[in-house]
Amino acid sequence: MTIAVTGIATPTQRSQDRTSLGAAVRLAFRDLRGGLRGFGIFLGCIALGVAAIAGVGSFARGLVDGLSREGRVILGADVSFQRVQQEADGAIRDYFASNGTLATIATTRSMVRNSAGLTSLVELKAVEPGTYPLFGQFDVEPAGNVRELLSAKRGADGALVDGVLVEAALLARLDLKIGDRLIIGDLSPEIRGIIRQEPDRLAGGVGFGPRLMISLEAFRRTNLIMPGSLVRWLYQIKLPENAASDAALRSFVSDVRGRFPEGGFDVRTRLNASPQLSEQVGRFSQFLTLVGLTALLVGGVGVANAVTRFVDRKRDDIATLKAIGAGGDTVFVMAAIEIGVIALVGIAIGLAVGLALPFLIVWGLGAFIPVPIAPGIYPQELALALGYGLLVAASFAIWPLGRAHDVPVAALFRDTVAPQRQLPRLRYILLTLLAIGALTGLAVAVAFNPRLSLMFLGMAAGVFIALRLVATGIMALARRAPRPRSLVLRMALANIHRPGALTPSVVLSLGLGLTLLVVIALVDASFQRQITSALPERAPAFFFVDIANSEAPRFDRFIAEKAPSATLDRVPMLRGRFVALGGRPVEEIRAADDMSWALRGDRGITYADAVPKNSRVTEGEWWPANYSGPPLVSFDERMGRGFGLKIGDPVTVNVLGRNMTATIANFRSIQWDNLGINFIVVFSPNTFRGAPHSHLATLTYPAVEPAATEIALLRDVAAAFPSVTTVRVKDALEAVGQLATQLATAIRAASGVTLAAAILVLAGALAAGHRSRVYDAVILKTLGAGRPTLIAVAVAEYAALGLVTAIFALGTGALAAWLVTTQVMRIGFVFSWEAAVLTTVMATMLTVCFGLIGTIRALGAKPAAVLRHL
Repeated sequence: MTIAVTGIATPTQRSQDRTSLGAAVRLAFRDLRGGLRGFGIFLGCIALGVAAIAGVGSFARGLVDGLSREGRVILGADVSFQRVQQEADGAIRDYFASNGTLATIATTRSMVRNSAGLTSLVELKAVEPGTYPLFGQFDVEPAGNVRELLSAKRGADGALVDGVLVEAALLARLDLKIGDRLIIGDLSPEIRGIIRQEPDRLAGGVGFGPRLMISLEAFRRTNLIMPGSLVRWLYQIKLPENAASDAALRSFVSDVRGRFPEGGFDVRTRLNASPQLSEQVGRFSQFLTLVGLTALLVGGVGVANAVTRFVDRKRDDIATLKAIGAGGDTVFVMAAIEIGVIALVGIAIGLAVGLALPFLIVWGLGAFIPVPIAPGIYPQELALALGYGLLVAASFAIWPLGRAHDVPVAALFRDTVAPQRQLPRLRYILLTLLAIGALTGLAVAVAFNPRLSLMFLGMAAGVFIALRLVATGIMALARRAPRPRSLVLRMALANIHRPGALTPSVVLSLGLGLTLLVVIALVDASFQRQITSALPERAPAFFFVDIANSEAPRFDRFIAEKAPSATLDRVPMLRGRFVALGGRPVEEIRAADDMSWALRGDRGITYADAVPKNSRVTEGEWWPANYSGPPLVSFDERMGRGFGLKIGDPVTVNVLGRNMTATIANFRSIQWDNLGINFIVVFSPNTFRGAPHSHLATLTYPAVEPAATEIALLRDVAAAFPSVTTVRVKDALEAVGQLATQLATAIRAASGVTLAAAILVLAGALAAGHRSRVYDAVILKTLGAGRPTLIAVAVAEYAALGLVTAIFALGTGALAAWLVTTQVMRIGFVFSWEAAVLTTVMATMLTVCFGLIGTIRALGAKPAAVLRHL
């Protein structure tokens, strides 16, 4: 396309147009009348990254809003007061009941078995049939009233039989059906129905077994409630309509805390019905946003390539404009307006796709998503994606546009054979740096974890610089390498380092995307290896929970008889909630993200005379045996430092409704990765003298036992100790492994956006060099080179570039994965040869395929048409 230059008639007008923004705008839009031909890759790169960011942000916002709007249903109440091991006394329950409708619920993990001895771990929930549920729809099959289904009825023998409701998974595990009876504790209730929908299930978190629902009255008769049992008591309250406003709700919660300061309750309201889920949604959405930003940054290389190609295509027009008097500023502004308009089109496409994504997900997958989603138009998320798109476009476009500003007319005309390589003016360098700084500031400012975002951007910048250095190194090595005798190899080597070579574009295009995929693949491989092979070799076979204090000696003898070769480790366990650390309320402590979980809700605590296994004292002294002085506590070193604690600081925990304060005597280093018994805090034994508690135990075999042996022991323990909950570690690891696999699959799918962007950029990079490839092909064909020779040269060139890029991605990705696994996840690093081979083959194949496509297109050019314009 040739730009029309009519209207530049007089010297005065030419002088004005030279600095006139109006002239630049007119010229830009006049040029855009010809359409967006040649900018498909540009549009695709921008649209893909913006769509990913807008879609992830809108979906996450819809999920959080859905959780907020359905807070009552998710929580099952306006407000829920929870604590472990101890019921609320009559005065507290009376006060709750006086302020609204009260529903008491108890939850615990327990073992159930059928008449044949098959056992299963269940998530038991005991409810008051007359009040449950306060909100939401409880669906059961066959349909019926909760009170009727759970009430005791006369059986065929005239005895009263309680009813239970279960999830279908339990029926499958124990080979049961509706009407059959199972054994739970000292009770043998009848299965009356299958739970299809439980409105407040989400607030309870992820369980390790199917749900079993029973009446609170029947639960008390199971004899599973013993001193120290890990039963979570929930007091759910539905406020009267005239006292259900947000302000009244907060006032009520504040009043309860003031009246019962040592109640030890974990309080949730409909305003934060599932805080952990909301937090995890925020974290995961940030990760996916960073993946989208990665795709956008990879696409930025495509933007730079497209702008370079644009300047290359327009150099005759630019030269003509400069020859007739247009200044460099006018040329830059004109080109910048065109690129800006095209970028806005790409961003608009991406925003439209991102906006529609939550609606499409709900429409297609809404029935399979167990959480409420409120899809909508969220201006803040769309504005964020818009900002990212504009800043990335500016960061990658200003530099190549700025270089066109100062190239003289003569150099533009001879650019085909002698391209100029010089830095743009300082103003354009500063503008580029300003855009990059704004992009970094935006990513950090809106991040759920600013430190993570800053680290990510730093690593991305490091990879970009490293990739550019790698490309420069490849070109330098190719330039200095001995010339091979083979014509094909000699020409391929020359193509790698010649002026205008595609080496930097190809390496940058694939490098970052492949590096991210390598990181994800190797982290996933390490985690799966940790779950499937590393841990079971040295981990316990069983965890035993809720061993009653009075039953502990008999339990020890029973295990010694049934598993004489195994090692039983048993420790006392209570549940407590941190109230204050170092004299500061926990609400005022700002801990790192990987430690803040310890400050929420209740934690397992213990006491001991000696240093526990898998621990060693790193600072301070352990208390002597039979210590009887003021209460002391040992704190996990990493957690303690993270909370700003030191030796001598006080630690206050609420246990069984009482606040207990102890002084930090020492810090311990704990080995967490073998699944042994470990606690963040260990108290001196005199701290809880006389307090009711249960015991926690692990059983470890000297070698891997057959599954039949473990299942037989599980069945025997369930029969002899109905109140003891047995968790088979292999089953738990399998459940965790399934969750990890699902998460890894989702991450891989999201990261595929980055690879798609890399492929687009690679195609754009090759398209940007199409003109020079056509020129080379015509000259070589004129000199007698055949089509097979030129294709062989392209294969050799692109195979070498793809192979080198793959090697770099493997090295960089492996290093990043090693840092993530060993320093963040604290697990062993495993190098996956499958990922290495896949990455190498993928990079080489993609590069060769796209290179061949471009070469074949170039070979199709007619020599006469090209030679005529030289």
